[in-house]
Amino acid sequence: MRVLVTRTLPGKALDRLRERGLQVEVHRGLFLPKAELLKRVEGAVGLIPTVEDRIDAEVMDRAKGLKVIACYSVGVDHVDLEAARERGIRVTHTPGVLTEATADLTLALLLAVARRVVEGAAYARDGLWKAWHPELLLGLDLQGLTLGLVGMGRIGQAVAKRALAFGMRVVYHARTPKPLPYPFLSLEELLKEADVVSLHTPLTPETHRLLNRERLFAMKRGAILLNTARGALVDTEALVEALRGHLFGAGLDVTDPEPLPQDHPLYRLPNAVITPHIGSAGRTTRERMAEVAVENLLAVLEGREPPNPVV
Repeated sequence: MRVLVTRTLPGKALDRLRERGLQVEVHRGLFLPKAELLKRVEGAVGLIPTVEDRIDAEVMDRAKGLKVIACYSVGVDHVDLEAARERGIRVTHTPGVLTEATADLTLALLLAVARRVVEGAAYARDGLWKAWHPELLLGLDLQGLTLGLVGMGRIGQAVAKRALAFGMRVVYHARTPKPLPYPFLSLEELLKEADVVSLHTPLTPETHRLLNRERLFAMKRGAILLNTARGALVDTEALVEALRGHLFGAGLDVTDPEPLPQDHPLYRLPNAVITPHIGSAGRTTRERMAEVAVENLLAVLEGREPPNPVV
């Protein structure tokens, strides 16, 4: 039996598949074009895709014996779940593993934007640093600011704990209130009250462009937006407009489209800090993600219930 892995993965998790007698085919390029994916998935019983791979009905039909799609991610918006369900294909993901790493990057982006770290590094590197001045690159102090979390799952709660260490006040919005020591607000209330808004909600048809132009401009003037969830939660063009005077800045690990074209106006805004979807990119975290994806895949192929099922 053959398993297709759409990218090289860190660590030795794939060795477990070979030890079980599976033929493991790994795509070693940075990109896997749809036409090549369709060709290589033929005959595979298992598939380990990344968030870059759109796994739709066409892909599933090409792999007629496909039994499991073991996503190397928490989010599964790149997989047509209904198509998988109709075809009896199990879909799994890697929850919990990347919580701490993603929360760390969220705080890194917050600090980078609030204290203008990227601007400061460029200022020094470009030879502009001639003297110290009381008003040079003034940013925001985190102490006493209100952090508004949109989505309060594992990652949102991990970000909240970190924010408390910086002396921030935490409020949140989620589908339903949770037994947590933070005030629950409606989304509209949160946007008006928060100095920093951080997105930690899945991308669904209901949350697509959750922060549209109206809501972006409903945020406090001088607020910061953070997004380490999914790019399409935000109206990108409206965000560009908001960053030109309304918002203090934005820290984005995800964008829409992703990746952004090199000439996109977001790159020309000094108050936008953009990283290339590296929220889980700690070595230990990425290796553990591979281990969880492999365990999910093996469970299905061996007739067991996978530890982390989606479908």
